Amino acid sequence: MATDANAITISGNVTRDPEMRYTPSGASKLSFGVAVNRSWRNQQTQEWEEQTSFFNVVAWRQLAENAQSSITKGTRVMVTGRLEQRSWETDQGEKRSIVEIVADDIAASLRFATVDVHRIERSGGGDGGGRASGPRSGGGSSSGGGGNAGGGGYDEYGEEPF
Repeated sequence: MATDANAITISGNVTRDPEMRYTPSGASKLSFGVAVNRSWRNQQTQEWEEQTSFFNVVAWRQLAENAQSSITKGTRVMVTGRLEQRSWETDQGEKRSIVEIVADDIAASLRFATVDVHRIERSGGGDGGGRASGPRSGGGSSSGGGGNAGGGGYDEYGEEPF
């Protein structure tokens, strides 16, 4: 479970089928979206109102592999991780930035469904959330130039940008 000051846990529905990609060194990276709905009663009108927030989620290595074979669009999940900002420059020289959740753990929500859990054989070290063992250096957001999507901020977690 994330213990950083920027730890976050969300519960919502997967908005698109997860997309698996691989870094040049072979590390798996899974990306997907989660919609979180919040509803409340307006005290003045006594009507129910709803707001939906959308989050991009990234999972690395074994967590990515397990999530790929477990979730699809529409699955209700709980995601625990950390917020991370990633900046890059497009081929046209435009600066872009995104804040996404780098998952430490992903679970099916049992509020409206049941699941069968199948334990898998662990392959390699790490906790599956992309964190390297041992202390981390500070920082987290980095900006790359010349089309370097992701910059160098991933290195401190043992992750690689695309």
